Amino acid sequence: MKWFDLFKRYDFSFFFTIATIFIIGLANLFSATANSTDLSVAGLYKTQIFWFIVSLFVGVTFSFVRTKTIFRFSWPIYLLNIFLLLSVLLFGTKVMGATRWINMGFFKFQPSEFMKISLLFVLARFFSGDNYFRGVNLKDLIIPGLIALVPALLVIKQPDLGTGLVLLFIFAILAFFVGLKWKVIGILLFLGILISGFSYKFVLKDYQRNRISAFLDPKLELKGIGYNANQSKIAIGSGQFFGKGFQNSSQANLNYLPENHTDFVFSIFNEEHGLFGSIVLICLYLFLFFRFLRLAHSASNPFDSILVIGIMSIFFCHTIINMAMVTGLMPIVGIPLPLMSYGGSNLLTIGICCGIATSISNSRTIF
Repeated sequence: MKWFDLFKRYDFSFFFTIATIFIIGLANLFSATANSTDLSVAGLYKTQIFWFIVSLFVGVTFSFVRTKTIFRFSWPIYLLNIFLLLSVLLFGTKVMGATRWINMGFFKFQPSEFMKISLLFVLARFFSGDNYFRGVNLKDLIIPGLIALVPALLVIKQPDLGTGLVLLFIFAILAFFVGLKWKVIGILLFLGILISGFSYKFVLKDYQRNRISAFLDPKLELKGIGYNANQSKIAIGSGQFFGKGFQNSSQANLNYLPENHTDFVFSIFNEEHGLFGSIVLICLYLFLFFRFLRLAHSASNPFDSILVIGIMSIFFCHTIINMAMVTGLMPIVGIPLPLMSYGGSNLLTIGICCGIATSISNSRTIF
């Protein structure tokens, strides 16, 4: 096929959408960190540009990888990532009390980010079998449940509760997509409540329980455990409808809101661009979700369809959880906002996801 014909038939919609959100996020990252007293933080936007370029290159490469190859190598990729998660617990680099990264010398990477894709590959292969899409019983979820639970527990051990929950949400969304029976849904909800109560008492660390307490009682220690959540809501509320304007965030300029380049980027964006800007950003995310749903509906086989739904679940969980936690609708769990929060591993994950979705879309016109 000639290059011109390839260009005409290539689906650019996913990369165009993520590039648009990234540009907005990059400007917001620059604004949030420009006045930081830490010079390394003030220059993070340059590193973010580098990782986005790398992610685009990786994503475009994956857009020419057939999903048959992904199906074939799904188990080796999953097992490799399990090995990396075990390596993190044994040899990982500790940052701010959490061991989540492997230091490669000139950069650090976070295996838990890539575990989302690895888990998706294996679950898509498992759920695309002949036994599914006819109603899923509880016994049908035992093996895929264990496949999801093992990496989730390894990630929670780091500790990284947010990413561990995302892995479990990916499993839940895919199980629901292939056809959970209502009876099974009821049983799982009941088990979820029991496990949540047990985890709160015996599994969660003190700071994680404190975050839940701060969520249940927003006035609890406004200068202590509830400080971040309270400052986040102040930033969002002070933006009103049109915001204070670019680089006019008092929370960022005065360094009142910690982690404003990762977990709380949406708070800074709200303060500077208000409700109007937030609606525009949310619409971009909704367009991306809509494209995933349309592609899943038109996919030529169950494996591709489940892959796309899984990719959408990664974006959806991150977006909803992050926006909910910074607005006070959920406890703070440390989940980045896709393409807005700083992070190279997360950008690489996004690039791979969009590349796979583009490959599935291109399979109808190019392959």
